[in-house]
Amino acid sequence: MPDFPTPATGLETRIADHARHLGFDAVGFCKAELGPEVAQGLREFVAQGHHGTMEWMETRIEERAHPQALWPEVRSVISLGLSYAPAEGPTTDPECGNISVYARNRDYHDVIKGMLKHLAQYVVKLGGPETQVKVFVDTAPVSERALAEKAQLGWTGKHTCLVSREHGSWLLLGEIYTTLELAPSAPKGGSCGSCTRCLTACPTDAFTAPYRMDARRCISYLTIEHKGPIPHELRAKIGNHIYGCDDCLSVCPWNRFAESARHIKLQARPELVAPKLDELVRLDDATFRTFFSGSPIKRIGRNRFVRNVLIAIGNSADPSLLPSARGLLTDPDPDIAETADWAIKQLEDHPA
Repeated sequence: MPDFPTPATGLETRIADHARHLGFDAVGFCKAELGPEVAQGLREFVAQGHHGTMEWMETRIEERAHPQALWPEVRSVISLGLSYAPAEGPTTDPECGNISVYARNRDYHDVIKGMLKHLAQYVVKLGGPETQVKVFVDTAPVSERALAEKAQLGWTGKHTCLVSREHGSWLLLGEIYTTLELAPSAPKGGSCGSCTRCLTACPTDAFTAPYRMDARRCISYLTIEHKGPIPHELRAKIGNHIYGCDDCLSVCPWNRFAESARHIKLQARPELVAPKLDELVRLDDATFRTFFSGSPIKRIGRNRFVRNVLIAIGNSADPSLLPSARGLLTDPDPDIAETADWAIKQLEDHPA
């Protein structure tokens, strides 16, 4: 069921009702300020090099830690959540790749931004002509999880993602910054308790401690953000993940309360639930762009994606995939050629 607060004033109630009408599953309100621990955590994360090659995390720490550093006029934040809980589990077929749940259909940035813009227009209508708003969906220096936690959408889990009582670990987030003074949502509580399932589920041991992650070992980072060859010592641990990873999210006990995504554009395309590796590895640039049109996968490009598919092929123990890998030994991209060579050796050294 959608998760909506019981705000202190009629303005928040009307905003929450309209958010539900637009299809959001969770909404909360908070002041446009974050505690000093947010800035401290960001600085430590970067100082330890745990952000890897995500240079953008280094340059705009102040804006992430302080909403008014990004936009001085902001007074309140409306935090929104959209459930993307899957109707099916991850594929275990060695001939198939595993794509992160959020990327199995349309790009959620586009889906949520459109919904946010409609809600922002409604906020301006309620607040009057002097009201100003800005909308964000994971494309600006905004601490989405910290703001969602402050707006009572949930709490930070040990896997460093938001956990919701109603939606488990399956919430996509977006924000509306506004000049309106809105009443903060009432505290709701919640915690992970003694559970450590997410920490032990990580194939690459990316968690250095509860609530601490080294992105350089995270499969999502490696298959999406990381440019160049993936470190050899991590390849076998990636398994059949070809874009992102949900291992730490899917084991969360709070997921038992989550209903599968209601938004049609977030429900999986059948061909992306368990896509065949031998078909994906043959994609050239043009067919890749066509196949993943409108998908977040498109943004990493054909070369990085095929690199990921070759690692999954190397981990498949399926010798029937050898011809597919051999066909890329002379690929113009050196990372693809090197990864193809690695995959071939894996299959030849460890036959089924």
